Amino acid sequence: MPHIVYKKTDLVKTPSTCDGVDFKFIAKSYNFTDKKRNTEYKIAVQKDNRDFLLTVRPKDENQMVKFDKVTRISPVSVVKDAINSYAKAIEADIIFSNTNNFSNKIVPQNKYIKDINYFVDEFDTDKEIQIEIGFGSGRHLIHQAKNNPDVQFVGLEIHTPSIEQLSKQLELQEIENVLVVNYDARLFMEFIKSNKVGKIFVHFPVPWDKKPHRRIYSNEFINEALRVLKIGGTLELRTDSRKYFDYCTELLTNLPKGRITIDINKDLEVSSKYEDRWKKMGKNIYDVVLVSSQEDEPIDIKPDFDFDFEVDDYLKLIENIPTKSVVENGYFVHIEDIFTLENKENSGMIQLTMGNFDRPVSKYILVEQGKVSYYQGSPIPTSSNLNAHKKLKEILSK
Repeated sequence: MPHIVYKKTDLVKTPSTCDGVDFKFIAKSYNFTDKKRNTEYKIAVQKDNRDFLLTVRPKDENQMVKFDKVTRISPVSVVKDAINSYAKAIEADIIFSNTNNFSNKIVPQNKYIKDINYFVDEFDTDKEIQIEIGFGSGRHLIHQAKNNPDVQFVGLEIHTPSIEQLSKQLELQEIENVLVVNYDARLFMEFIKSNKVGKIFVHFPVPWDKKPHRRIYSNEFINEALRVLKIGGTLELRTDSRKYFDYCTELLTNLPKGRITIDINKDLEVSSKYEDRWKKMGKNIYDVVLVSSQEDEPIDIKPDFDFDFEVDDYLKLIENIPTKSVVENGYFVHIEDIFTLENKENSGMIQLTMGNFDRPVSKYILVEQGKVSYYQGSPIPTSSNLNAHKKLKEILSK
């Protein structure tokens, strides 16, 4: 973690500029949940037209400046430059620093791995889409991509080593029709157009027998899968867990927009090393395939993350803001911390976690002289984030 420890001194003056880094404002922690906690400051900076925060807090008898995790950006060299510029601007007497020795080597962008924002803002194709959820080693996904060059494949995985392994294989084998994203499949489907997907593969998901709420399959997931599947498209589960198989089969039975087929120990053209091992052990492999039989209406999501009001009295607002999580069906809002802006009336920042329980997002809300906005831009427009935003508006407009 890049940081500098220095002898205690005054904070940087704002607004000001040093070595191409703009210091825009200072936010002071209000400590609304723990009045005895040491005061912490957030320094709003801008470098290369990118906004983010630095944190200044006590370190023993000294002070430390480091990056703010919520507003983390890449590459890390940008953050290190900002920290170094901050130390220079305050003429810090440095005790320790790990921000000077870093490589300026430009890391090439991986053409296969995409951020979720790409699928929100840019992803568009005339090709049929097929999706594999939890691709593991990538053996099945690579096989499908090589044998279906006219299909656009999307692989979803949250295990970073698996993502890196697949990316290397795609490069080595010169496969061009696969995109990879690290994101929760239960939320990802919201960004895919209706009736565009030919197949969704869910092979050997974690059964989560003790935490069934974490399973991929649910009524909501199945309905969203049916929306994105074209007529004749399939949602294909393959599992070695009889409990998971029974659970999913019960969910899929008697759906109005599809029919199911069931197989046991069906041989596929490709299998994972784990599946090979289970078969040698005599373990049963279960397949249940849902076939879509109805076309859905296109959806037109128009995300609205605006705050259509102004705060009349910020100090009064934060005195009455809820300290406990607000939990609703499918989403939550939790205020983490509160800040006041130095030398600005009716201004401050609210740090919060919001959205879906399994894929929460952390953000800051900036209040400047009563005007309210998200710092660093709006959250990803999932339905849970949009619902959480509506609840936030209720909380902040009281």
